[in-house]
Amino acid sequence: MTRLSGSGDDDPARETGVETLALAREIADAVDGLTNLWTTAAHGANLRLSPHQLRALRLLESEPGLNLTALAEGMEIGLPTASRLCDRLEAAGLLERVLHPHKRREVQLNLTGQGRQVLGEVAARRSQALSTVLAAMGPTEREALLTGMRGLLAAQDPRAAGSKAPER
Repeated sequence: MTRLSGSGDDDPARETGVETLALAREIADAVDGLTNLWTTAAHGANLRLSPHQLRALRLLESEPGLNLTALAEGMEIGLPTASRLCDRLEAAGLLERVLHPHKRREVQLNLTGQGRQVLGEVAARRSQALSTVLAAMGPTEREALLTGMRGLLAAQDPRAAGSKAPER
C-alpha cells in the first residue's frame, strides 16, 4: 500500500484507519452524486418541494395521523419549524389537519390525495433516474452495489436492514 504520510510506520491499525478514511471520502463523493440525481429527479415533478417538505410527507405517508410533536421529533426539528412546514404543506393542498377522534385537544396530520400523488410522482421520477444509472453499470457492479448497500444499512441499524450486523 502507498502511504499517504510517507512515514514508513508499519502500524496496521493506522493503515486500516487511513484506508477507511480514503474509502469514506470516495463513498461521500458517490453519495453527493446520488443526492444530486435524487434532488434533480424530484425537482422535475409537477410540484417542486424542498427536501425538507418531501421528508415530512414521506414520514406522514409511513405514519399517518402523527401529531405535530411526533412529526417534529421524527424529523429532528423544533415545533415552530414543524408548524410552519405544515402550514406550507397545508396551503399547497398536500396535508390536512384533522381533530383526533378520541382526544379533543390533539390534531392529526394526514396526507391528502394530492400529497400522495406528489409523493408517487417523485418516487417514480427518482426510480427512473436511478434505473438509468444502474443500466449503465455492469451486472457484477450492480450486484456489488446492492451487497454493499445492504451491508451499509445493516451496519447503521441492524433492524432497518432486516438482518444482523456484518462481521467485524
